[in-house]
This record gives sequence, structure tokens and C-alpha cells, in this order.
Amino acid sequence: MERVNQTSSVSEFILLGLSSQPEDQKPLFILFLTMYLVTITGNLFIILAIHSDPQLQTPMYFFLSFLSFTDICFTTTIVPRMLVSFLSEKTISYAGCLTQMYFIYALGNTDSYLLAVMALDRYVAICDPFHYVTTMNHHRCVLLVAFSCSLPHLHSLLHTLLLNRLTFCDNNVIHHFLCDLSPLMKLSCSSTFLNEIVIMSEGSVVLVTPFLCITFSYIRILITVLKIPSAAGKRKAFSTCGSHLTVVTLFYGSIFYVYLQPLSTYTARDHIATLVYTVLTSMLNPFIYSLRNKDLKQGLRKLMGRRKSQ
Repeated sequence: MERVNQTSSVSEFILLGLSSQPEDQKPLFILFLTMYLVTITGNLFIILAIHSDPQLQTPMYFFLSFLSFTDICFTTTIVPRMLVSFLSEKTISYAGCLTQMYFIYALGNTDSYLLAVMALDRYVAICDPFHYVTTMNHHRCVLLVAFSCSLPHLHSLLHTLLLNRLTFCDNNVIHHFLCDLSPLMKLSCSSTFLNEIVIMSEGSVVLVTPFLCITFSYIRILITVLKIPSAAGKRKAFSTCGSHLTVVTLFYGSIFYVYLQPLSTYTARDHIATLVYTVLTSMLNPFIYSLRNKDLKQGLRKLMGRRKSQ
């Protein structure tokens, strides 16, 4: 067997996927192809609507357009590989596996940091509205997006390099539908002590920090909103946060379930939770944001109207 690096004799891995039953493969292929197409179409419409409507040229929608773009990339890193495995090839090369893992962690954490930035935007809009325009100026928004994209890539690079130093001997069967850190570490025939220490320290900090930022922002928002005398004012303030809170609950609920647990307890039952934050959340984001947002719905109607008139 071809050697890929000096520490491993494994040149490829076998992804078992969601089911080993032959009769399940075509229905799963159709289901995930449909979900993938809905994800790409929905997020693309969000991006086009935001960039074509002058009324949506605000920081909140600027961040949302980047979230939609990241969701498209994130899903594309995972689902096409799944679709291939449903119908034919279940093997993935060593380099291909590490590449997929790199982008899963980089893009997944970019989603996480963008959600934190969006929470910060809502905090400034509700708690300090008179300084909102100056605080969330275009230059600062660009810097926040740049930070949200760059730090996750450095985090992902660290874990990919640490994984690459492990030895993989004979067992190359991954009991998962993607190349994730925990299943790969369980296959290693060398010590994963350093990897586990880094995951529990640096990994936990990178994962939990944006969540704490979101929590802090919404505590301050809640305190501010409760001081608003009118019920209509409270509803209006909460309405701007409802979509974001729904997405945060879906995303972080599933991600914490999967990753904030010891490596030894990681089982196939975590597949469903992994599907929620990798595939389902990316698909539902356009619906959650558009159905609960009048300005975005109006922007989408304008976009559809222009396309029909062409």
C-alpha cells in the first residue's frame, strides 16, 4: 500500500456513511441531494437580495450575506462527498480526508464567529442605538468579518497538522459520514494525548468564546428591552433578534452535544447532531431569516420581480 507520509501506512480511509444497508443508499442520495440544492438556492437568493437592494445595505445584512456564503461553502465541503458514497465510492484518500476535515473546522468555526458578530451587532443596535452608525461603520464591519474568517482557519490548521503527525496502521474504517477529528483519532495506533489536550484547551476556547459573546450580548439586550415601557416597543426589539436566536440554538445545541464530551464517549449516535449543524442549519438559515424579517422578504420579492420581468 502506498505510503502517504512517514508516520502512516494508510493511503485512504473508508467512510461508512449513515447506513450500510444497500436499500437505504438511493433514498438517502435523493434526500441529501434535495437538501443540498435547497441550501445552495436559498442562501444564494439571500446573498443576491441583500446585494441588489439598497435598503438592505446595513451591517446586519452585510454579516448575513457572509453567513450565507459560508453556509454554501460549508455544505459543499460535506454533502457532495456524501452523495458519491451513497451510490459508489466509499473510500477517500488520506490527503482528501485531512483536506475535508480542515475545511469543515475552518468553515464551521467561521459560522460560529459570524453568529457572534451578528449578536454584537444586535447588542449595539438595541443597547446603544444613537452610536450605532459610528460604532458599526463599514471599516469595522469588514475587520470583524476578516477576523471571523482568519482565526478559524488558523485553528483548523493547528488541528490538521497535529492529526497528520499521528500514525495510522491497519484500521482505516471511519464510522462516520465525514472526516471528523474524533473518529480519526480513535483509528490512530499512536498516542493522541497531545491532540486531546489541545482539543480540550485551545479547541474549547475557540468554540466557547463566541458562544459567551452571544450570551453576554443577549443578556444586555434582555436587560435593555425589559426597561422599554411599551409592549409594542419590546416586541419590535425582540423581533430583530428572534431569527438569530433560533439559528444560534440549533447550531450551538448540536455542536456542544458533539464536541464537549470525552473522545472515548464519541459514538455513532452523534451523527444526527453532526447533521444538524453541518447540513440542516445551513439549509434552514435562509428560511429562518426570511420568514421572520419583513425587510428581507421585501428584498426577495423585489429580486424575484426583477427576474420575472427580464
